[in-house]
Amino acid sequence: MHIKQVIIQGFKSYKDITVVEPFDKRHNVIVGRNGSGKSNFFYAIQFVLSNEFARLRDEQRLSLLYDGTSVTTISAFVEIIFDNSDHRIPIEQKEIFLKRQLNRKTDQYYLNKKLVTRPEVVKLFESAGFSNSNPYYIVKQGKIDEMAAAPDSYRLKVLREVAGTRVYDERREESIATLKDTMIKSQEADKLLKNIEEKLHSLEEQTEELKQYQQLDKIRRTLEFVIHEVELTANKENLANVEKQREALADVQSDLTKSLTEIQEDIEKNETIVKVARNALDALKEESEILTNDQQRLTKEKIKLELTIKDLSTEAERDDKLKQEADSRLATLTQSIAEKEAELEQLKSAYVSIKMQEDKFKMELALKEQKRKELYAKQGRRQQFSSKNERDKWIQKETEALDKQLKDKQRHKEQLEADLEKDASRVNEVKKKVAQLVLEMDSLKEAVDNHKEHIHELKKNKLQLQATRSELWRKENHVQQNLNSLKEDVIKADQKLKSVVNRAVMNGKDSVRKVIETFASRGGEEAELVLHYHGLVLDNFKCQDTIYTAVEVTAGNKLFYHIVDTEVVATKILNEMNRQKLPGEVNFMSLNRLTAEVRQYPKTSDALPIITKLMYDPKFEKVMQFIFGRTMLCRDMETSVKIAKSKGLDCVTLEGDRAESKGVLTGGYFNPHRSRLAIVKNHREVLGQHRERRFELEQLKEEILKHQVLLDNIVSEIEKTESKITKAKATYDEKNAEKQFLREELSNIEKNMGQKELLLTQCKSDLEVIQVTKEMLEAEMEHDMLSQLSVEDQQELKSLNSDIQRLQQEIKQAVATRLKLEGEKNKLENLLTNNLMKRKNKVLNTLEEMSLEDKHHQLANAKTDLEEIDSKINEIIQELGTMEKKVKEMENRMKNVRDQLEGLKKQEREIKNQIEEDAKQLEKLANKQTQLEHKINESMEKINEFGTLPVQELFNRYTNMATKALLKELAKTNKNMKKFGHINKKAFDQYLSLLEDKKKLEKRKEDVDLSFNKLQELLDTLEMKKMEAIHFTFKQCSKYFIEVFQKLVPNGKGLLVLKKMDDSKGSEENLVDNLTGIGVRVSFMGPNAEMKELNQLSGGQKTMVSLALIFAIQKCDPAPFYLFDEIDQALDPEYRRATAKMIHDLSEQAQFITTTFRPELLEHANKFYGVTFRNMASRIRCVTKEEAKDFVEDDQTR
Repeated sequence: MHIKQVIIQGFKSYKDITVVEPFDKRHNVIVGRNGSGKSNFFYAIQFVLSNEFARLRDEQRLSLLYDGTSVTTISAFVEIIFDNSDHRIPIEQKEIFLKRQLNRKTDQYYLNKKLVTRPEVVKLFESAGFSNSNPYYIVKQGKIDEMAAAPDSYRLKVLREVAGTRVYDERREESIATLKDTMIKSQEADKLLKNIEEKLHSLEEQTEELKQYQQLDKIRRTLEFVIHEVELTANKENLANVEKQREALADVQSDLTKSLTEIQEDIEKNETIVKVARNALDALKEESEILTNDQQRLTKEKIKLELTIKDLSTEAERDDKLKQEADSRLATLTQSIAEKEAELEQLKSAYVSIKMQEDKFKMELALKEQKRKELYAKQGRRQQFSSKNERDKWIQKETEALDKQLKDKQRHKEQLEADLEKDASRVNEVKKKVAQLVLEMDSLKEAVDNHKEHIHELKKNKLQLQATRSELWRKENHVQQNLNSLKEDVIKADQKLKSVVNRAVMNGKDSVRKVIETFASRGGEEAELVLHYHGLVLDNFKCQDTIYTAVEVTAGNKLFYHIVDTEVVATKILNEMNRQKLPGEVNFMSLNRLTAEVRQYPKTSDALPIITKLMYDPKFEKVMQFIFGRTMLCRDMETSVKIAKSKGLDCVTLEGDRAESKGVLTGGYFNPHRSRLAIVKNHREVLGQHRERRFELEQLKEEILKHQVLLDNIVSEIEKTESKITKAKATYDEKNAEKQFLREELSNIEKNMGQKELLLTQCKSDLEVIQVTKEMLEAEMEHDMLSQLSVEDQQELKSLNSDIQRLQQEIKQAVATRLKLEGEKNKLENLLTNNLMKRKNKVLNTLEEMSLEDKHHQLANAKTDLEEIDSKINEIIQELGTMEKKVKEMENRMKNVRDQLEGLKKQEREIKNQIEEDAKQLEKLANKQTQLEHKINESMEKINEFGTLPVQELFNRYTNMATKALLKELAKTNKNMKKFGHINKKAFDQYLSLLEDKKKLEKRKEDVDLSFNKLQELLDTLEMKKMEAIHFTFKQCSKYFIEVFQKLVPNGKGLLVLKKMDDSKGSEENLVDNLTGIGVRVSFMGPNAEMKELNQLSGGQKTMVSLALIFAIQKCDPAPFYLFDEIDQALDPEYRRATAKMIHDLSEQAQFITTTFRPELLEHANKFYGVTFRNMASRIRCVTKEEAKDFVEDDQTR
């Protein structure tokens, strides 16, 4: 424990609020010029802690308030923050805030922000080792000189204060005052007894009747006494019996309460089982409903498929029949077409042959007729033309006309040839197109088949996906049911957690979580802060369930402290909490501020360090050491007390009983069902299960969504594929129509080509005729114009006439043959084209359509689908059967558990009724006990009213009589006493009253004399203990004085001497009053040098002796911290260095705060503070060692 920080405002020269930077737990030095406010800083600490400022008058209060030239404060406060990490102050906090606030009217203390009284503060700090009898933990200016100049009696007085004799003196004074009061009371009792005796003596001289009456009264009083005694004994026995009955009932109630707790736990477990089973049953029923829906859906699809299969079977059979018929017709037609085509080929061959012959004959006939015609024209030219020249002109003109005809015919021929060539090319093109269309139609047919197969596969996939989706729905339903159940468990776990953990702590936990989430969402540097936050202490270790109670007792609320890497992280979290105005209480443990202390644990089989039973990350070693490092887990309380006392370690048992190193024992019953670690563990597990189920549900929903998307895609793909089939069929029909059109076009072209070939033959014949006519005309121009034909011409004409007749006859025969062949040919062509080929094409189209539809393939796919649906339905039926079995088993189990639960609830009601009945019985017994105690008290009071016991002879006479006999005897005595009714009652009452007063006074005097003797013994004891305390303290102080003086003056030697009035009186050796003082004898020149008294020393030497004595006193009664105000003022440099070394050594065990003007104290100090005075106000701040030296050097220069 040490002073961590001091905050001052309005106190003496400290006008503004002054927050002193935290002190080091060892040696701190405060420097500053004279008048800067160093001593006022010490006064501020004394103001809070010292008795010197305990009771302040109004003027003293005003003197403590800041009073500047222009401003005067109306209130002041000083707050000291103590580091309580070692828990020296018995408060479960690491820091203790003690504040004293003062104004003109009030003076108040605040402990941890709560208003307290000064006695409470004094008591609290006395428990931490602050002794009011030792004022030397604060040494002000002048205290050293005062000690040096003080006489031996003053040092004895100081020693007595350190020894705590003030307590003995106070009790002795109280005892003496009580003794005097007791003596006065005894004397007064003697006087009163004397007066009563005189009055009784006067009353006893009255009549004999009074004596008889007194005798009877004694008998009456004895009888009443015995009766009361008998009643008292009976009532005591009854009371003992009642108490036994109450104890027995209490034990029974304890057992019943324990049984009730166990039964209620069983009820809770069974209710949980019922709830889980009910949820599982609901889930099974919902799954069964889903499966039933699937079964109904699949059944509908099955019925639909069966109808489709039936229709497809009918259609397939019909198609088979039609195909068979079509194939038969096609074969017949193909054969007929082949025969007719063969017959047509023969006819065409004969027709072509005869046609060629006919054309040849006709061409030959035309030539011969043209020659004949020319010959006749030539014969008549003489008559037509008058001269050769005229003839030649005409011939020339005719020749030119023939040339023109030749050219026209030649163009016509070329045109016909070109058209025939074009038609031939078109025929080839059409044939290629038809062939291409056939290929394309085959491709379309194949595509339709592929599309249908694809649709079948898609439908199979769709069915599979629907089944998978149904299974996912069932899983989702099961997980949702489980999640709903877990939500209730989470609510219960939250309620349990809130019931065992402070609400503010829970709010703080939630607030920190929100802050961490905020940091993570912001990113950047704030997101990195998340890595430096490690959660609660209890989140960072694991242990066995068996030591939960021990761990909780050891750690307490520290289980809910938050672990961070540095205090910067904690500050930023708190700032964000404040910014967001988040509620809650938060405590942080900063890893960079903790130290892992190495401890030596006792080696024993009955105990082990509790930290060894914890499992945690090594980076949290400091945290675990801080919380659990100084605690041992012991087998029993006896071992705990032993180790705590001998080893200075805290100990705890598995049951939670604790023995602290300070001697504090705590324990009692710990309900394991209220274990915070178990509840937090359960809360964590339930939350984890809830998160897992929620994650699983989200995944299932995502999976269902994926399957739904896949199903939608499949439906869309089926629609697209069906659309493709429709489109392909439409395209097929278009191609087929185009093919038919092309075939018709081919037929028309071929027909036109035949006509054009006839025209071409005619044209060629005309060309030959025109050429022959031209040649003949040109030949005629070479001859003279004759009146008749030449012999050659005449012979030729004759020959031509003969040939023409012959040719006409042959042409007639050829035409007749051709017409006959042509009729037969046309008939065959018409039969083929308009009948057989059309019928064949129609049959082929029918077959192609049947092939395109492919009912058998559709039927096979439908049957496959039906088999899959049957398989799915069978699986569902099996699952439904299994589920039905499970439902029955679950219902039977629930019935059994409910029956068991009803039995447990019945037991619970019976036990509760029994507890209530026992409670009523206990209440009755309590009332009876109260009545008996009341009767016992009444009997005791009545017995006490009798004062001293009756005459023993009378008492022995009646003590063994029965109650009835006693009452009879009492009635007889009361009857005899009535005979004395004429006696002066007043005198008798006075006598009895005086007699009673006498007895009371005698009892009172007896008590007073006993008290007097005990007080006398107490005074002797106090005197003896005071002497023992003084001697013990003197021995300690003398020992430490020798040690300290040796360290301060290495070549010196010092002794303390206890002086008495007369050393020769051994009988008075132990009397405190015989002590006169404490002398000091020292030597500064070596151990063998002459020892000197204080009055023989120099000022600096006296100061060293005083310091040694003060250090010795402090070691006798150590405090956690010390305040020294310029104790080195009068010392030489050598002694200042020795003093600084001494303080440095002592600071290992306690904190020192010193002021100085000298540099020696700065050498070994750990921290430095400078006090300045500006603008009429003091300020204090932390400075470096060099700055502190500058303060000292500057002050020395001044």
